[in-house]
Amino acid sequence: MKNIYKDYLFEKHLLVSEGNADNAENQFETLFALANLFNIRITEGEKLVQEHMIKYVASQLGENVPEPFYRGFPQSVRELSSDQLLFDQMVHYAVTYGFGNFSEAGHSLFEENFERTAFKENAEIKDFRIITEDEAVTALADMVNNLMAGTRPLSDEQYEVVKSYITEYDFDVTDIASKNTCIKLLLDTRSIRFVDYMMLSDVIKLVDEMNYVVYGNKNIYKLNLKNQDRKFITSVINELFKKGRCDIRTCFEKKKAWNGLLHHIHYSAGTAESQSFVDAMRGKENKSVFSEFEKAMTEKNIMSAVNALKNGKGSAALLRNLNYIISRCESTEEMEYVLECMDTKNVVVLIQLLMEYSDYSESNAVRTFMFTKYNQLKVHTETDEEVKSRKSHITEGQANTLAKRVRTNLKTVLKDRLGKVYIDSDMVNYALPVQENTSQGGYGVLTRGSRVHIGDAKKLRAFTYWEKVNDIDLSVFGIDSKGKRTEFSWRTMAGNQSEAIVYSGDETSGYNGGSEYFDIDTEKFRKKYPDMRYLIFCNNVFSGIPFDRCFCKAGYMLRDTDDSGAVFEPKTVESSFIIDCNSLFAYLFGIDLETNDFIWLNMARNSMATVAGTTDMSFITDYFHVTDVINVASFFEMMATEIVSDISQADTIVTSRNVDSTEIAEGAEIIREYDFEKMIALMNK
Repeated sequence: MKNIYKDYLFEKHLLVSEGNADNAENQFETLFALANLFNIRITEGEKLVQEHMIKYVASQLGENVPEPFYRGFPQSVRELSSDQLLFDQMVHYAVTYGFGNFSEAGHSLFEENFERTAFKENAEIKDFRIITEDEAVTALADMVNNLMAGTRPLSDEQYEVVKSYITEYDFDVTDIASKNTCIKLLLDTRSIRFVDYMMLSDVIKLVDEMNYVVYGNKNIYKLNLKNQDRKFITSVINELFKKGRCDIRTCFEKKKAWNGLLHHIHYSAGTAESQSFVDAMRGKENKSVFSEFEKAMTEKNIMSAVNALKNGKGSAALLRNLNYIISRCESTEEMEYVLECMDTKNVVVLIQLLMEYSDYSESNAVRTFMFTKYNQLKVHTETDEEVKSRKSHITEGQANTLAKRVRTNLKTVLKDRLGKVYIDSDMVNYALPVQENTSQGGYGVLTRGSRVHIGDAKKLRAFTYWEKVNDIDLSVFGIDSKGKRTEFSWRTMAGNQSEAIVYSGDETSGYNGGSEYFDIDTEKFRKKYPDMRYLIFCNNVFSGIPFDRCFCKAGYMLRDTDDSGAVFEPKTVESSFIIDCNSLFAYLFGIDLETNDFIWLNMARNSMATVAGTTDMSFITDYFHVTDVINVASFFEMMATEIVSDISQADTIVTSRNVDSTEIAEGAEIIREYDFEKMIALMNK
């Protein structure tokens, strides 16, 4: 079985037994090694265990991880003075960047020999199951079906699993809810069958994706497609006309882009309908729904504008333009009419709006907007001119009204979808996978905004290690309650090393293997920096090479004792994930110092910034409150016919712990915090 499938299943705490496991040797020894080296306990399928799993798990949780700049980290770092730390790095920079010597990873000049205390900590047990290849293929089929049921774009990892599975197993596709997924499959496979899941208006999205992926061009108005791609686009358009999938009115929304595309591919209409379409795109008249909507808004006819949008595009389109519409309402009657029309059954849209309006702040200050393009986060901060010309502004009172209405609608749509549901109390800490397309994949990764309590006695060790690039930097930024930022990075740590926060040193010559670490003792950090509320961890490639052109992993460990065992102890790894975005910048995770919670961020930012401290991060703290608005527990509560406290009575069990099959009713479904696919399917049911 391909590694792409095994890796994805590993994230779901599943190991795949390959070939004939009946005659596998050293089963007891292998089970012991998994437990001793990685704290992995096999709860099902012990007889399927195979020796190769030891090496495979090591590759997932950390194999041959390079030593950091300070080999004795963190003990030896704390023993050096600020002057020694600074001199260490200056000499290292002179050798690597001054003399161009990138051949060997650099290490400290002042660090003395030391002996590491043997690792004897109690690390958290990781429960895994072992399944056969046939069972793996079946499990993947369910996951692929659930992923394709989602209307939101998939992460790069999720998409690669879907694409690979469809092509390798000739998977019978019955539905693709996301236009983004459909278009990428069509582009990558060039199989015309995927046209069945798109409309004529989606061709512009297809061309935009092709223009970026194949040609590295983000401007759809400056096309320079090769002849084979022009022919392919032409065949897609003709097939859509043949199948009657022609939403011509929607095409008016991208009339300028269509006009340019038709000219560029030298499109020749073959039917009366296609000729009528070409004439419409080249004509002066715009018959789009949004044109009618804007005309009514200009005339201050709110009800007509709402009707135009709802009847032409559906309730979801109305909800996506709520701020614009509500800000123009001049009477209670108009406001009430808008609220009455908020009857969409699109759960994802309702959840997004609930998050927006539940955390709305009425402010004339500069706002920061986040959106995604090509599976990367784009951030835009208002200019002074944009602040002055801002028109779509609603009050906090209006936002509260909208939030209540959206929550009511959401409860109505979700009511009684499931039967009896058992929900573990800690599920309130996990966020729903609403917009994860900028995320990286790997073991222990949770949805953005999910919280994991660190534990009062634990120290958090954040790590990154890499190959095939010289210099990647791990940084930490503290943010206080007023948004003021304090930087802890290679630029500042020479004078900031302490018992509260320790940095392993800036490795600048790690082409053949480099690593960096931060140790955070949250209790001591709070005492030393009492005004700090949040910590944000970032990774950036100082060498200026995108992550997808090198190898880079990041993650975190929870330790009891700073100086016990090796610097990298796989037993203590809570998460280890690949960073492979086409960017130089990624947000990793954060810490809420008030609650002592680790918080998942995991976002690839569309940025060529080689130094983390040069970018705005104030907007990141918005993600720290996601679970306060809606979380996995409240989502399943809304769907339950009845919440039960006895797990044996439940039809659906929502839990993060291992459940014995004898505890539950036959046929009961278990949903865990990492079962994103099942949650996606339920949100799009």
